[in-house]
Amino acid sequence: MEQITSKDGTTIVFDRIGQGPAVVLVAGSASDRSDKSPLGEHLAPDFTVLNYDRRGRGPSGDTQPYAVEREVEDIAAVIDAAGGEAGLFGGSSGAALALLAASAGLPVTKLAMWEPPYLPEGMPTPPPDHVQQLETMVADDRRDAAVEYFMSTVVGLPPEAVADMHRKPFWAETVALAHTLAYDARILGDYRLPVDLAKHLTLPTLVLAGGRDMPFMRDTATALAALLPAGEAQFLDGQPHNVDAAALAPVLRAFFTA
Repeated sequence: MEQITSKDGTTIVFDRIGQGPAVVLVAGSASDRSDKSPLGEHLAPDFTVLNYDRRGRGPSGDTQPYAVEREVEDIAAVIDAAGGEAGLFGGSSGAALALLAASAGLPVTKLAMWEPPYLPEGMPTPPPDHVQQLETMVADDRRDAAVEYFMSTVVGLPPEAVADMHRKPFWAETVALAHTLAYDARILGDYRLPVDLAKHLTLPTLVLAGGRDMPFMRDTATALAALLPAGEAQFLDGQPHNVDAAALAPVLRAFFTA
């Protein structure tokens, strides 16, 4: 485990494994770097993988007030630690953050995204005040309620699915990271495709989706790739949102080495 200091003084912790061109991994909602550790192990024979804890997660700091721009600065610091440039991979909301970082002009060589959760036109978006709702619940120490609200109202899972998740071992881990749910909600904005960002991003970009859990993710990947000047969409049939690292790694390996 290594650590660096981001621009605002926040400590960011990361693991560095493998040898070769640098690839930085960006975790999604309610997850820390342990979520991307299996993928890092699969990529390590061909790449130097930097798998970091986003601010507010694991042993990384969480300087307040939160701003999306600070998370972009965190990625810049990790890329600097990688040697000054790197490929960037993000999953779910981490994909949206990676897109923001690449669009900000960071020295990203290539960008790959797994199921960025932008919603196609015609699908309802979360309530306009969902960020404030999440922040209020966490401030009132109603972290369990914040997770339930996120899963049901923001993600759109049916009540029976949320009730089943409540009984799973990972629920407690999600509750522990409840304060970061509003961070990811801010990153995703109105949950619509970021047209202006995408159409000006010229670096090679791969948008991946499985679609087993949420079939619309394939439509999102296709639409986003079409907006990107050097975008490509690819599908991993049968893969859920929590994609199998063994299935994902060969596709990323081929993309980052091409």
